[in-house]
Amino acid sequence: MTGNEQRLAAAEGRLAAVLHRWDDEAAFAAGQAAGTAWSGGALRLTAPVGRETYADPFGHGSLDWEYGSWTSPWAAMPFAATDIVPSWTADAPDGARITVRLRIRDTGGHESGWYVMGHWSSGDAVVHRATVPGQSDSQGHVDADTFTAVGNGVTACRLQVVLTREAGADVDVALRGVRAVASRPPVGATPAVSGPGGAWGTVLDVPARSQGAHIGHCPQWDGGGEAWAGPACTAMLVEFFGRGPGAADLTWLDPDDPAPQVDFTARQVYDYGYKGCGNWAFNAAYPARYGLRGAVVRLPALTDVERFISAGLPIATTLSFRSSELSGAGQSAAGNIMVVRGFTSSGDVVVNDPLAATDAGVRRVYPRAAFERVWLSGDGGGGVAYLLHPEGTALPPPVPGEPPRW
Repeated sequence: MTGNEQRLAAAEGRLAAVLHRWDDEAAFAAGQAAGTAWSGGALRLTAPVGRETYADPFGHGSLDWEYGSWTSPWAAMPFAATDIVPSWTADAPDGARITVRLRIRDTGGHESGWYVMGHWSSGDAVVHRATVPGQSDSQGHVDADTFTAVGNGVTACRLQVVLTREAGADVDVALRGVRAVASRPPVGATPAVSGPGGAWGTVLDVPARSQGAHIGHCPQWDGGGEAWAGPACTAMLVEFFGRGPGAADLTWLDPDDPAPQVDFTARQVYDYGYKGCGNWAFNAAYPARYGLRGAVVRLPALTDVERFISAGLPIATTLSFRSSELSGAGQSAAGNIMVVRGFTSSGDVVVNDPLAATDAGVRRVYPRAAFERVWLSGDGGGGVAYLLHPEGTALPPPVPGEPPRW
């Protein structure tokens, strides 16, 4: 069996996933820095190596920027990956931005050019955060937060992060971590429902936030609350850790708003290129302002989710399905995101599902088999999840003998 056949065989039967991460001084030292250096727990723009004019296509016009960069080493895949999603933790206040780029090597040994996976800033007063539509070539294409390969897949990838600020501005821009999750969907039959993973009977006390309570709010960001599953889930996770916007951050919102942090989050994760609030990487990046690290991951079974619940960490999962496929989900649940907060004593999934009219209706229980099936299906979400945790929090130990997934 050839090396490529071995990689393909590894993906048969269940989702294959690996997370490559660079998030400390030693990891960043393995890459190539240009005008950046490690200082104070982050890679910072210290001595710009160039200048550019960046024309914001969404209303802020053209400005001169100075920049430095960091480029990762090539990261090899333990299987031929079909999809890659980068995510990052960074400080990029108004007057600063980062640009995340991806390069791949395919199974034929050919290297791609750089795909832009996002121009990101934590605010929107100086530049609008956005992905870049229309990136497609013979090796793959970019759809908002996801690169999808053409052909047999990807054998290695590398990331480049460009740290940028307004020329001459006294503003700090810093990269605390960057990650790339690569995956390949299962080949063959649907995997069997996973068994106990150690968290049956454990339910975390995650605040409940409904997107329905915000219908009609701030329609300039993805049409308003009816489309805010992502912001509602991200706000719930941030609030779970006792973090979030202060009163001074919310003065532009209606004082009668039942949960203004949801509206605030929608503005802070909105992708002006994609024109939506569902960009996974942007939702994982926003909480950095509160000292939280975020990552987009792909998990092949609910047993992995149980590892996080046992560690006291709720996790947001993305699903797409018809209401008939998930008992109790109600009407139109396509493209929904839910926070898994625990499991019943029999292993069913306890979630905060923001697709509810009020906060009181957010807590729901879904049958384990049905939830796992739609979450892992290629059309339903492919095991995508994003997680947050405070700096220094110990994540669950890796699964012995398997590629790292978080």
